[in-house]
Amino acid sequence: MDLHTLFPLAGALLPVALMSIALLISLAGGARAESLWKRFSLLSWGALICTLATLAWPAFYPAANAAPLSAWLAVSPFGAWMAALVQLLGTVIAGFSSRYLQGERGQARYVAAFAGVLASVHLLLLANHWLVLIAAWATIGAALRHLLCFYADRPFALLAAHKKRLADRLADAFLLVAAALAWREVGSGTLSDLWQHLAQVGATLPLQLSAVCLVLAVILRTALFPAHGWLIQVMEAPTPVSALLHAGVVNLGGYVLIRFAPLLEAASPARWLLVAFGLATALLAGLVMLTRISIKVRLAWSTVAQMGFMALECALGLYSLAALHLIGHSLYKAHTFLAASTVVQHNKLQMMRGHVAPSPASLLLAPAAAFACVALIQLVATGTSWPWWWQGVLAFAWAPLLWLPLAQGGGLRAAASGAMAGLAMVAGLTAAATLAHALPFGVTDAPEHLAGIATLVGMAAMYLFLVTLQLRPQGLAAWRRWSYAGFYIDEFYTRLALRLWPTRWTATAPSAPLTPMVGALPQTAAK
Repeated sequence: MDLHTLFPLAGALLPVALMSIALLISLAGGARAESLWKRFSLLSWGALICTLATLAWPAFYPAANAAPLSAWLAVSPFGAWMAALVQLLGTVIAGFSSRYLQGERGQARYVAAFAGVLASVHLLLLANHWLVLIAAWATIGAALRHLLCFYADRPFALLAAHKKRLADRLADAFLLVAAALAWREVGSGTLSDLWQHLAQVGATLPLQLSAVCLVLAVILRTALFPAHGWLIQVMEAPTPVSALLHAGVVNLGGYVLIRFAPLLEAASPARWLLVAFGLATALLAGLVMLTRISIKVRLAWSTVAQMGFMALECALGLYSLAALHLIGHSLYKAHTFLAASTVVQHNKLQMMRGHVAPSPASLLLAPAAAFACVALIQLVATGTSWPWWWQGVLAFAWAPLLWLPLAQGGGLRAAASGAMAGLAMVAGLTAAATLAHALPFGVTDAPEHLAGIATLVGMAAMYLFLVTLQLRPQGLAAWRRWSYAGFYIDEFYTRLALRLWPTRWTATAPSAPLTPMVGALPQTAAK
């Protein structure tokens, strides 16, 4: 193994080793909380430097694209970017946690679980074998459960962890089936051998089934509908845990989909399944978010919607956009959760200013203006453009930025000012996404046009519903009740989870509803 491959491998494995050392130090006990956090911070900064050094190594990118480092491990350019991102967020969130948890009991247990999550994430990003992937993802869930149940006296925290554990075990089962089917067909569990087999032979029926099982596992792990409820209920965990989960861990489903792009491209049933679940999750979660009042709960529903949109991007073969979406969402959600108090203050100021409904003209013209803006920026920046249907999807998604809330007496000058501000936001988002394609992710797009057209129709229907909601807000009271309740999807999942896998803590759970966040606990939890 030459220097071109040895250096990236060492830079990728050192974070796993350093976070494992932090885990062992925390489990050893005997150290005060302040000393424990200082040691963890030192090891975390060392891991971050290793990931950044890997990205800065010029010879890494062609070497990583040429061949895997071993039958078990591989460092891809996008995996290296993800490792740097995860370690950066972990370092920042750990510093926030050390202040947030001052005086709390069980900080050593918290640090151990935190380090275990980061070490397992780094290992997953290196996986070049089905067994490494499955083991790393299962370990992430096991370590994360200790963080979710940090306040063990909160029933909803226990309920969320229990539902997530059930989803994780089902996901593990699907991954094992996917691995067994692919392994038997290819004759090897190495992912690089799978890519070669697909390039030479294509996707046979066993590999088609393997892709479907992989997609079902990602749906469960990424909190898409209907297994999304646990992600909403983990708001009972400490705020830095929510930041780690929403900014890092839950995004791993998008990384796995991008990693398995060759398999998805060859398996149309799996892609259409992902389109259905991704689009339904994005639309329904977006509607629910409109009716929620709690800031943290709205952020949680926003994550569910963004995960659906990211899964949709992968299903449509827009892997570059999915990679950018993943990185941008991670940074945004980490900042938003860690600055939750500022968000609350900002929302109070908005409520004091009052809400003015958009004008009918702005509702009708906004999609066309957004589409023209996206197409123009793309053409000027690169001389090419995204698929027309994807430009239409983005136009409907970003059109609300162009709604002109004409205040009383605002006149044409206020309308023009609002229009320019909205167009500037759409142009900025488009330019950022376009220019970021220059980053060396090593990802190649493979657009699926028929699925893209179906997605465009779904987004248009969603936009028409929002327009109706703006024009007739009082005529949809029944919808608001259903939306606030999350369309009662999670209630069915909760009942099923407690029926299939009862737990001892449910014997002491109160029978009355604990909070309107998700409704009452199932009757099985009260017995």
